[in-house]
Amino acid sequence: MKPENLLYAKTHEWVCLETNADGTKIATIGLSGFALKSLTDLVYLELPQVGRSLEAGEMFGEIESVKAVSELYSPVAGEIVEVNDAVADRLESLVGDPYQDGWFVKIRMDADQGIDRLLDAAAYEKHCQSESH
Repeated sequence: MKPENLLYAKTHEWVCLETNADGTKIATIGLSGFALKSLTDLVYLELPQVGRSLEAGEMFGEIESVKAVSELYSPVAGEIVEVNDAVADRLESLVGDPYQDGWFVKIRMDADQGIDRLLDAAAYEKHCQSESH
């Protein structure tokens, strides 16, 4: 996954959308490099259980650094079908690779709820620039 091919929430989660052969849409979700660099020195990650249903905008976990605790929000609605528990054991690798091995959850989407609020890479970069001023 390349950051420019992903969609982004204003809360800094990235989304990679894929459609399975049966037409099911799967959204892989992680946290952007911008957000991870802002957090620095990660100490804890709490992720949800497989099977949990989420609404777009609903909190699904937390990531904690020595500076702050940040909530993680689902940009889309659906059921969690996979959780990347291994990432919690190697938080230091998240900053170096947030878009490949650094994903948090995969959600089988109910519909396209939430997609219209996501930003493309260029719009997200502008959003980040406005936040850093």
